[in-house]
Amino acid sequence: MKPLDSAQQPADLGGSARLTTTRHATTPRSTVAAPERGAPMDEGDIPPMPPPRARRLTRVALGIYATALALIGLWPEPVDSGAGPLLRAITRVTPIVTYPRIEFGSNILLFIPLGALLALILTNRSLVIPIALVTTVAIESAQALMLERRTPSVLDIVANVTGACIGLLIVVGVEWWRRRRRR
Repeated sequence: MKPLDSAQQPADLGGSARLTTTRHATTPRSTVAAPERGAPMDEGDIPPMPPPRARRLTRVALGIYATALALIGLWPEPVDSGAGPLLRAITRVTPIVTYPRIEFGSNILLFIPLGALLALILTNRSLVIPIALVTTVAIESAQALMLERRTPSVLDIVANVTGACIGLLIVVGVEWWRRRRRR
């Protein structure tokens, strides 16, 4: 959507459109016409950005998360090596919960924060999944090339990207729910 000049009337929107203010990464503020109630967002619409303090906190959280992710992904030995007795007990009590399923689920959970935090920071949310894919491929490649006690896996890549998708969907769902409640 193109910004409207204060002298322009939103005639192409039937005159009933309300004006809202959104923030863009390159400009401090611009006024744009909001779509009709219930109308889908245009491709050019960007999600509303949180206040600067919230963005700073989100960036700090992403930095802390990225550090933890690097430590987990690049640790010289498997991070679950000390949890062997607990994992064996779980799989004995509930045979349907196997070690590969626990590992797959853990990888999904590990990447949910990445998808959510990127969705909160990026104005172009279509970049969340490619960033998650590049991140997980880099981790798995480093494990294959530098860490002999770690086992890289294509299933880890699938699980990690799935987790990032879930994180993105959670943020989009919460924003949709908030917009709906305001109406």
